[in-house]
Amino acid sequence: MASPGKKQFPLRIDPALWAEVERLAADELRSVNAQVEFLLREGLARRGRKPAPPPSPASRPPADGDSDGD
Repeated sequence: MASPGKKQFPLRIDPALWAEVERLAADELRSVNAQVEFLLREGLARRGRKPAPPPSPASRPPADGDSDGD
């Protein structure tokens, strides 16, 4: 399931490229999805385009069913 506020996008990608992204994600202790997002942000920054940083978990309202431990 996608994170709230995240856009879902189907991606067709060369299997060899996908395997390399998987290896890189494992090396950097990220999920493949987080690695793809990281690489996209890195590529945009290299081109002088900086999207807004992702919201921090503390700034998001709690999801339904979340509690403060009570």
